[in-house]
Amino acid sequence: MIRSQIAEAQTALNDEEVALCQRVYDHIVLVRQIKTDAEREELAARVIQSFQHGVKDEDALIRLLI
Repeated sequence: MIRSQIAEAQTALNDEEVALCQRVYDHIVLVRQIKTDAEREELAARVIQSFQHGVKDEDALIRLLI
């Protein structure tokens, strides 16, 4: 899910940054028990957008998006 959102955003994230965003996404999906594709897509977009706007710390991203 994260990789498709990155492709749509046409941003250049390195492998480490993608992995960080994926961990945040996976954690939030688990904690919030997100089930629908629409909710997952929205979350992925929010993770990437927040990262692109400067929230680069994994814990900060989680706190922001939970």
